[in-house]
Amino acid sequence: MAKVVSSRKSCSVNPLKMSQPIGGALAFMGIANAMPVLHGSQGCTAFGLVLFVRHFREAIPLQTTAMNEVSTILGGMENIEEALLNIHARAKPELIGLCTTGLTETRGEDIMGELKLIRSRHPELQELPIVFVETPDYKDSFQDGWANTVARIVCELVDKPRFPIPGQVNLLAGSHLTAADIEEIVDTIEAFGLKAVVLPDLSGSLDGHIPQDFSPTTIGGTKVREIRSMGGSLATIAIGRQMEKAAIELESRSGVSYTVFDRLTGLEENDRFLMHLSGLSGQPVPEKLRRRRSQLVDAMLDSHFHFGGKKIAIAAEPDLLWAIGALFAEMGAKISVAVTTTRSPLLERMPCEEVLIGDLEDLETRAGDSDLILTHSHGRQASRRLGIPLMRIGLPTFDRLGASHALNVGYRGSMKLIFQAANLLLEREDEDCKKPWGNGAAAAQIV
Repeated sequence: MAKVVSSRKSCSVNPLKMSQPIGGALAFMGIANAMPVLHGSQGCTAFGLVLFVRHFREAIPLQTTAMNEVSTILGGMENIEEALLNIHARAKPELIGLCTTGLTETRGEDIMGELKLIRSRHPELQELPIVFVETPDYKDSFQDGWANTVARIVCELVDKPRFPIPGQVNLLAGSHLTAADIEEIVDTIEAFGLKAVVLPDLSGSLDGHIPQDFSPTTIGGTKVREIRSMGGSLATIAIGRQMEKAAIELESRSGVSYTVFDRLTGLEENDRFLMHLSGLSGQPVPEKLRRRRSQLVDAMLDSHFHFGGKKIAIAAEPDLLWAIGALFAEMGAKISVAVTTTRSPLLERMPCEEVLIGDLEDLETRAGDSDLILTHSHGRQASRRLGIPLMRIGLPTFDRLGASHALNVGYRGSMKLIFQAANLLLEREDEDCKKPWGNGAAAAQIV
């Protein structure tokens, strides 16, 4: 059992953590024809916009209420009203997601009351779903903003079940999953003859495809009517501990039972996932999935020699930290450094002595004797200074292409993760072999 400690520094020097509003906005981007709005200054939204564009390399729909000095003091209701009316008139979204920021949360506003008043003034907004989420960026992190937003979407949109929908299951996708991850999970579910309603579904909106026509809103994802139907599903599957809150909310509203899978990396967890799907569908595990399992077992046998005793330093959001760290610990590596952003029940279960809630400076000061560093692109300077290979995981990944297509779950994703890390460790071993020896006699002993 790991000991969870928090950094005592006065400030974050090289931040690992991203804010709640960013996570909330990204969750709304997994809904079709949606428009996320950050209630704050233009700078708050501009930061998130740049971050998403650099990671996904796509057009990002994200708007702001454009708070200024006067509205910050006197109140931002007029800014919200103007933003909602303009977005409704020009973009014609099927849903607007409104996330607060530290600026508006610090002042304090009765935004729910303001939204009721705005709707009463403007009948054209009566039928438009407007989901409001409190996401102060001085509290919690990206993962929490995503989780709170999904739970709020469930609360606002999921209807009471009228009749069961045969073969339909709900898939609550955590923020640590890429578009390729979600697509892989959906394909696996469909292999058992089931239909998945994904919330949120980035595999439809931010998977790197080119739309036929321009749209000012999201260009794919789960439709609002599909979200409303989740109350009639056979079961709910939540991927990541962060999604348990939304799963509980969904069960309380509709009675649909849920199962949480903390990770879908590694052999045992994927076996359990497939057995769960087999139980839901009444069908045996398809032969193609059995073959993928065999390929993963072979990959683990081929690679475990290169992981044994290696020291690995990881910095990521809690669910991603758990998914990657547990897999590599099973391969025989030692998690020498584990740094994360916020509290989670998973942290105490990490296969290491200590988990630090800190930043990338904490990672750098502790990872000097590690063999491999795993974090997002902001860790590249630390990797260069320490001379330790960097394996990029999570968001943002802006100095490499194909972040949305990185596959990290299932048998195939686990195999790719293992090979990617093993190859970096092999490369490091090759570099060590190239280092000059003290004398020719020592060099002659190397055959």
